[in-house]
Amino acid sequence: MSKKDSGWTHEELRASVESYLDIQRRIREGEKPIKKRYYERLSEQYGRSIKAFEYRMQNISYVLSLQGREWLSGLTPRSNVGTNIAVQIEDMISRIESREPNPVVAFETKVKSALTNKNLEKPIGNEAPKRNVSSISDFERDFKVKAWVLKNANGKCEFCSNPAPFETNSGIPYLEVHHVRRLADGGSDKIENTVALCPNCHKEFHYGINRKEIVVELYRKVPRLIFE
Repeated sequence: MSKKDSGWTHEELRASVESYLDIQRRIREGEKPIKKRYYERLSEQYGRSIKAFEYRMQNISYVLSLQGREWLSGLTPRSNVGTNIAVQIEDMISRIESREPNPVVAFETKVKSALTNKNLEKPIGNEAPKRNVSSISDFERDFKVKAWVLKNANGKCEFCSNPAPFETNSGIPYLEVHHVRRLADGGSDKIENTVALCPNCHKEFHYGINRKEIVVELYRKVPRLIFE
């Protein structure tokens, strides 16, 4: 069996993920890394085609998109990746970034697969779902930043300008505070990186297919935002 047709080893996957994250890091630091150079080095080291590593990088984008995270421009998420490989990529990202794992990929890839089943039967479900207990690391945030952003929004989504969909029990218009550059991706917890969004817009900024385009529009709409 040729290398082209054989399964990917743990070492190859790990090298691909490390390369992807290194490209992200360098871009955030203001550099302009050439993605093709990474593919070439990986190809030379492991004997697969340059295109194979480019496609694998797009699979990594897909895993990040399922997590609602930022993915690299020019590497549009490709969902043609098996659940086992996707889960391995997700785990590698957590380990390389020294994060507690918060797995979502296995569940979401199974959902995607089920959606393509024309004969999907009505499920029984589970009356008593098993509780999974895990330790998830989080960021210490400044409550004053959230309060200022919500007060400044004055009950309206800062992207679509629609009123908050409802009021909370405290009588406060319900909007969700979003970090334009995620804290998990090195973003700051400052008002220049934070907006108040309605739930629909908030989800689109994390999971929408046009996420990168609407982020550009958001910077245009909210003058206080500073690109990070």
